[in-house]
Amino acid sequence: MRNEGLGSWPARRARKTPHRTALIHDSTGTRHTYAELHTRTTRLAHALRARGIRRGDRVAHLGPNHPAYLETFFAAGVLGAVFVPLNTRLAGPEIAYQLSDSGAKVLIHSRAHRSLVAGLPGSTDVRTYVEVGPEYEQLIASEATDEAIDETVTGDDTCIIMYTSGTTGRPKGAMLTHANLTWNAVNVLVDTDLTSDERALVSAPLFHTAGLNMLALPVLLKGGACVLVDSFDAEQTLRLIAEHRITTMFGVPTMYDLVARQPAWPTADLTSLRTLLCGGAPVPTALIATYQARGLTFLQGYGMTEASPGALFLDAEHAVEKAGSAGVPHFFTDVRVVRPDLTPTEPGETGEILVRGPHVMPGYWGLPDATAAAFSDGWFRSGDAARTDEDGYVHIVDRIKDMIISGGENVYPAEIEDLLLAHPAIAECAVIGVPDDKWGEVPRAVVVPRAGAHPDPDEVLASLAGRLAKYKIPKSVVITDELPRTASGKLLKSRLRDHYGNRQLP
Repeated sequence: MRNEGLGSWPARRARKTPHRTALIHDSTGTRHTYAELHTRTTRLAHALRARGIRRGDRVAHLGPNHPAYLETFFAAGVLGAVFVPLNTRLAGPEIAYQLSDSGAKVLIHSRAHRSLVAGLPGSTDVRTYVEVGPEYEQLIASEATDEAIDETVTGDDTCIIMYTSGTTGRPKGAMLTHANLTWNAVNVLVDTDLTSDERALVSAPLFHTAGLNMLALPVLLKGGACVLVDSFDAEQTLRLIAEHRITTMFGVPTMYDLVARQPAWPTADLTSLRTLLCGGAPVPTALIATYQARGLTFLQGYGMTEASPGALFLDAEHAVEKAGSAGVPHFFTDVRVVRPDLTPTEPGETGEILVRGPHVMPGYWGLPDATAAAFSDGWFRSGDAARTDEDGYVHIVDRIKDMIISGGENVYPAEIEDLLLAHPAIAECAVIGVPDDKWGEVPRAVVVPRAGAHPDPDEVLASLAGRLAKYKIPKSVVITDELPRTASGKLLKSRLRDHYGNRQLP
């Protein structure tokens, strides 16, 4: 087997545990063993090759958690092609941009996105569209051969282009290699003690790095089963845990909080749960206590798409003692917190997080300048500020890049500001995050009208509908005479947050 990449995983797992369940799709009841996953992946790879897909070509997927997502991911890996997952919450223009930027030739999509996809032809390089359902199943069935595809794939080959929003307003495609994803999975297995009998509830979206790389791939590597859920539902989560005897799951704090608020929470059967992975934001102390009252402990972490994503990890042993910290580096990861001159900070001193390891990407797709700017002497510059304590545990204290995390989704103000500045009534604008009980924080736009204009906040927000994902659209608009700036004209977002960052409008 010349394929050293993730495309070989179904074959390798099938020869070890062919009859063990690999995937369970909750909404349809579909189950696939590892032998079936291998067969379906191989046939899909043959079908894609028959349609002209070769090593290095990009294959995109747009849809909720579904066996077709992972089958497409592995089939691309069999061919040495590059998988491009698309965020289902994005608007049509955003999807079109990522398809065009990546140069994807194939798009496999859900039926729910049929109308969006219908508007794409001509705007991208995609020439083959396949809808999940009868058309997708027919595509697999059309290839009767299970013959292995003998394509050489190495760890250094790009496996996936995962888009992450950038401060310039355009998403950047993080190129993650087969080795990057493998080493990240190894880090997860070392630090979380996953076992071969895991039943993972995959309700976090697979198009995000955590749902795929911190949960699904490590569980499949170990030989466990993934229960795929189309979308997260708090009430349904409690039912699924008991029904499938779920042992592990991943979520952001908002998801876990919604589950704990369900009326059935006090009596729900949670006896099967062993591992609760959480990321996206620190887990509030009160939420930690709520789960501890049910005998459950969070395993928290900090990461970024560019690191596949795990960088820091807080284990169960220190979950209470070091609550509020992001932990220490994963086993095969190095992390430094440095001053602007890149010298190490002292304990308690704030600096920037740098990350290095075999799971860190080689660069951004088609962006050599952005890649060069993101690295310093082999270390990836996170843009996040943190401090370490005397024991070496890292505490995240700020977001240098002004990123807003809303319900676990990364929201970058520059992307929103770019569209707001196109509004005829707006001369200047800035977007900040404000606290929100449900989502942690949500965007708020602070705008300066053009001379003689009187922008209506509701109309301003309505103008963004269909151009941005809903979670990126600000929840409120503040009209002001001017934005605070330095003498050189640099926007003072810290002052904006101090003045407009409270829960209620001023």
